[in-house]
Amino acid sequence: MKKFLKITMLTSITVASTGAFAEDFSFDRPGTGFGTSTAPVGHVAWEQGLPTVQYSKANINNDQQQRVSLQEDMLLRTGLTKDLELQLGWDGPSWLRTTQNGKRTNISGLGDMNVGLKKAIDLQDNRMSMALLGQVTIATGNYDFSNHDNIYAIASSVQYAQNDLLTTGITMRYEMQNSDWAVTAVPTLSYKLSNKWSGYSEFVYRKQESEHIQTSLATGVMYALNNRMQLDASIGAGLSGDVPDYKGGFGVSFLF
Repeated sequence: MKKFLKITMLTSITVASTGAFAEDFSFDRPGTGFGTSTAPVGHVAWEQGLPTVQYSKANINNDQQQRVSLQEDMLLRTGLTKDLELQLGWDGPSWLRTTQNGKRTNISGLGDMNVGLKKAIDLQDNRMSMALLGQVTIATGNYDFSNHDNIYAIASSVQYAQNDLLTTGITMRYEMQNSDWAVTAVPTLSYKLSNKWSGYSEFVYRKQESEHIQTSLATGVMYALNNRMQLDASIGAGLSGDVPDYKGGFGVSFLF
C-alpha cells in the first residue's frame, strides 16, 4: 500500500510539473516567423503541416501556366537545457501539378532537411522576450523540391506583450547559400481571441541577391485542444510582381 501511494504521488508530481511546462511553452507554427519560447527538457514538440497548398498563375511565352503544389512539412523540437532546444525539420513529401498550353504535368518527391539550435535570451523583462536561431538547411531532397545547395542561416525573434490580448514581434533572418545572401523581415501581430482561440497576422519582406524583392501577407488562427495539442489554419497571398500567388493550409502540433 505504501509503495502504491508513493508511485501515485510521484506520478501526480510529474503530471503537474509537465502541465506547468506546457503552459509556458508555445508552438512555432503556423507562420514564417518563430516564437521566443523553447521546448521543455525531456519533451518533444511535433509540429506537422496537413498539408500546405500553394497556387500561382503566370504568362510564359504568351502561354498561361498554372502551378498547384502540396507540401507536408514537419518540425521536431526538444529541450537540451532550460533555454536551449534542438530542432530537426523536413520539408516532407511534396506534389506539384503544372498546367501549360492545355498540357498537365504531375511530379512528386521529397524536400530538404534542416537542423537548428534555438536559444532563448533572458532580457529580465516581464513583457519583452527574445530568441536566437542558428540553422542549416541540408540539400537532401529530390531535384524539383530541393534548394540544391546547403543554406546557412541565423535568425532572431523579439516579442513584446502590449497587454494580455495583443503581442507584437519581429523576426529577422539572414541566409547564405554559396556566395549569395538573402535577408527576410517578418513583423507579426499575435492576438488572443478566447481561452482556446488565438490568431496571428504577418507581413513578410524578403530580398535575395540578384533577385526582385518579394513581399506577402498571411493570417491564421490556432485552437488549443489542451496545453499539449494545437490545431491551426492559415492563408496568405503574395504582393510583389504580376503573378497571382496564394497559399493556405492546416496543421497540428503536439507536445510529448
